[in-house]
Parts: sequence; C-alpha cells; structure tokens
Amino acid sequence: MAIGLIGGIGDSLASILKVFFGYWSDRLRKRKPFVFSGYFISSVAKLFFPFVLTWPQLLILRPIERVGKGMRDAPRDALIANSSRSEVRGKAFGFHRAMDSFGAFLGCSLAFILFWFLKLDFKPILLVAALISFFALLPFPWVKETPSEAHFEGERPFKIGLASLPPAFRRYIVVAVVFALGNFTYMFFILRARDVFYPLFPSRLSTAIPILLYCWFNIIYALFSFPGGILSDRIGRRRTLRLGYFTYGLSCLGFALVRRVTSFVILFASYGISYALIEGNQRAFASDFVGENRRGIALGTLHTAISISTLPASIFAGILWNYDPRLTFLYGAILGLLSAVSIGSIGKKL
Repeated sequence: MAIGLIGGIGDSLASILKVFFGYWSDRLRKRKPFVFSGYFISSVAKLFFPFVLTWPQLLILRPIERVGKGMRDAPRDALIANSSRSEVRGKAFGFHRAMDSFGAFLGCSLAFILFWFLKLDFKPILLVAALISFFALLPFPWVKETPSEAHFEGERPFKIGLASLPPAFRRYIVVAVVFALGNFTYMFFILRARDVFYPLFPSRLSTAIPILLYCWFNIIYALFSFPGGILSDRIGRRRTLRLGYFTYGLSCLGFALVRRVTSFVILFASYGISYALIEGNQRAFASDFVGENRRGIALGTLHTAISISTLPASIFAGILWNYDPRLTFLYGAILGLLSAVSIGSIGKKL
C-alpha cells in the first residue's frame, strides 16, 4: 500500500500541474524557461531523499520532486514537436525517449555497481543520483527555441479544458486514460521479481537481481524507442500504439503467471518494448491533432489525464497485491488489452 501511495501520488497529484504549464507555455510562446525550471526543482528535491527516515516523509517529498516534472513535461514535448516535421515526429519523440531511457539504464547500472561492488547502502546511492541530476542543466545554453507566431484558422481561443480541443483528440484521451488506469508504477514489477527471488537467493542477491532486471528493462526501452518512433511514422501512430498496448497486456499476464528467473528476463524485455512503442508515440499522436501553437495545452492535457489516472491505478494495484500479487498483474493485463481494442477507430488517418 505504501508503494502504491508513494508511486501513485508522486506521479499524479503534483503532475496535475502539467496542463497549466502547457497552457502557460502556449500563451507566452516560450518553452525553454519552463523546462529548465522543472529540471532544477526536481534536482533540488532529490537532494533530500537520502535523509528520509520513514515512508510518510517520502509520501510528502516525492510529490514535491514531481512538481518539477509537472512543470517541464508538456513544454518540453511541445518544444520537440515544434522542432520536427509531422512525417518524422515519431522519430523525434522516439529519439528523446531513447536518450531518456538510456540515461535511466546508466543510472541504475551505476546504482548496481555502488550497491553490489562498493557495498554502499541506498542513502549514499540516492545522494550520488541527486548530484548527478544537476548535470542535466548544463546543456541548456545551447538549446535553441524559435517562438511561434503562427495562428491557425478555425482554432478556438486559448483556454484550459477538453472542450477547446478537437473531438478526435478527446476520444483519444479516453483511451489513454483507460490504459493509464492499468499502467501502475514500475515499482510493482521490481517488487514482484524480488518477492519471487527472495526465497531462492541470499537477501543481498535477491535485491541485486531486480536492480539488474530494471537495468535490462531500460536498455531494451532505449534500444527500441527510436525504431518504435520510426515505425509510427511509417505505419501510423494508432497501429503502433495498439501494438504497444497489446504487448503491455501480454507482459502483465506473464508477470502474473511465471516464476522462473529466465522468464523474468524475457518479461522485463517485453515490458521495455511496450514502453518503447507507447511513451513517445502517445505524445507524437497527441501533437498530430492540433496546430503548433496549441500543442502545450494538448500535451499538458494528455499528461494530466494520464497522471491523475496513475494514482488510482497504483493504489488499486496495491490493494490487489495485499490479496494476491497475481491479481495486480491480471488487472494490468485486462486494461492493456482493452486499450488495444479501443484505439482501433481513433485517428485512422494518423
């Protein structure tokens, strides 16, 4: 339950700000200041993680760190979308997700080295991670942004809310929310591996193996994100997302049923492939529905809708876990497969 609350509230409550910062970046026609400030706030908040003594303290601290994510995500994605032509937009978002997940792979690999070889506890590892996060701010002087002065015929006045966005986009938001309700925090996937391995290996090794599996997930995510973006440019975002939702559903089904170490290697790989097909392409798909001067609002709406759904998803996953961990993953499998079916008629030209 604690994991569900920390993961869910951290990704949902603070992230409701995404639509507002997306809206403000559209109004000001400036993305870069929001992105820089978001990374800075998250880096500062991470400095306090190593000093947490009880989980309720983290329950307060992690949403504060997520405020930075809420500030940067929609403006950053709008900056990416406005910097790429529609025919290569999937590639652009795929490249971003590949770099993001490759950084996550390097981060959890370093965590494993510090934990296993240098025998450090998690608190100094978290402090190292917090200090490294400030390096994300260094390239910003070289990030170029050309403010858009374009206005598009037939677009409604600026205001926050689904009513101001195209009907097809609103239908897509419903599908994205259905998937998000089953896309609970990745912490449960790691916890599932640890619970399976705990009776089989010494305690330190049973913790190290899930860290390695999370590294494996991130490298697969990184390797397939760029090809996944190219695939969406060629066959369409809708078909690519359907494949991603279907892969996620099958991955959850596997986590519910198997208990072998080799099976978890395959399952974490398929989990990574599903994210590679979904994460960047959801944002590219949302960008395709609107003109460039409304992408902050559209992407902010997408992020906020998904983030709000993550809270009940993770809490409900925690409740099911208390009865039987397999129920958590069966729940994710059902909603993943339902999303794959539901997206079939949305944006058939995209």
